[in-house]
Amino acid sequence: MSIVESIKKAAEKLTGIARPGTSRLADLVRQRKANAFRFKDDGLVPNHPSWPLIVYRGAVTLPDDLDPAAVFEELFKANGWGGSWRNGIYDYVHYHSRIHEVLGIARGTAKVRFGGDKGRALTVKAGDVAVLPAGTGHQRLSASDDFLVVGAYPPSGTYDECTKPEQHAEALRMIPKVSRPRNDPVYGRDGPLLKAWGER
Repeated sequence: MSIVESIKKAAEKLTGIARPGTSRLADLVRQRKANAFRFKDDGLVPNHPSWPLIVYRGAVTLPDDLDPAAVFEELFKANGWGGSWRNGIYDYVHYHSRIHEVLGIARGTAKVRFGGDKGRALTVKAGDVAVLPAGTGHQRLSASDDFLVVGAYPPSGTYDECTKPEQHAEALRMIPKVSRPRNDPVYGRDGPLLKAWGER
């Protein structure tokens, strides 16, 4: 996270300025179709054996009077996803074997390849949300100068970062153990994610 974003985040938390209240937050969420993408194990990136990547296009309205990153932080927190951060997406292939991750696009646009080298490149833009089940590879291929992402995690799971072939075997054991989240990070208890990630 840049120093500017760190200072902005701290000031907003202290003052509440540019952060949406609960009622305003509900008005910013738009019902969107869950676009599902499934990826196979490519030998380096295992991806998830059962659950797809979910992308909600234009799921969140980002008005000029609010900090877009704060909108995503508050939305994810309201739905039980925490540990939020502000940054970009790494330019190398990586995945998390012990936790799911949500990425809210707060500013700009980027081309991101999901699923590893044999996966799929998608263009994401401000207002989009991607929910990655444990094991899903992701890598930024290109981005606008103002590209900013807010990431967060469900309460169960442990953060890890996997990039090496020797991590693959252990990841295959760990990924199925990561439990389904109780809430969709955007739509809560009745969100499309929960249907897409049905019980195994």
